[in-house]
Amino acid sequence: MLHVPTAKALAALGAASLATAPCGTTARSAVRPPRPAPTTTPAADAARGGTRALPPGSCHASSLDPATTRPDPHCTPGALNPDVTQANIHRTICVAGYTKRIRPPVSYTNALKRRQIKEYGYRNTDPSAYEEDHFVPLSLGGAPRDPKNLWPEPGASPNPKDRVEFTLYKAVCAGQATLAAAQRAIVEDWTTATRILR
Repeated sequence: MLHVPTAKALAALGAASLATAPCGTTARSAVRPPRPAPTTTPAADAARGGTRALPPGSCHASSLDPATTRPDPHCTPGALNPDVTQANIHRTICVAGYTKRIRPPVSYTNALKRRQIKEYGYRNTDPSAYEEDHFVPLSLGGAPRDPKNLWPEPGASPNPKDRVEFTLYKAVCAGQATLAAAQRAIVEDWTTATRILR
């Protein structure tokens, strides 16, 4: 059984996938629950740079082990880039250099990383001990700048999750998995995400 926040995150991603799915695709056949109501107003979010500030220690990674760590689903549920759909993957994510073009500047991710290290309550506050990771990777249509899709992942880069992301990316671009299935697999549990390829 899925952890309740994980199930809500999957439902939110499913709703986002349905909203961006082109007419006539099979994505509409899978009915998903509606997105949960926002916990803050858009105006308040905009005033705080697009996301709510969280109290120190309010988020918790599943572990500090880079081979198994996952973000807190309340703080980092994942977010999708609405400009990436199954219909346009060969004009977006599957084009060489795509992620480099949309990756946010280091000045943005470093500032966010410092803030999120406090929010995650890590004892080690040295930013070099963490990678500011896109939970849903850019190569699978993750939102580039949304703090709900970025988190301070313990360990340096490259890490075990990077290999999983690359495997799923290659499968999506080769037509061996759908974009939505790969996104859901990452959010559900990236450590088992490649099972969708079997």
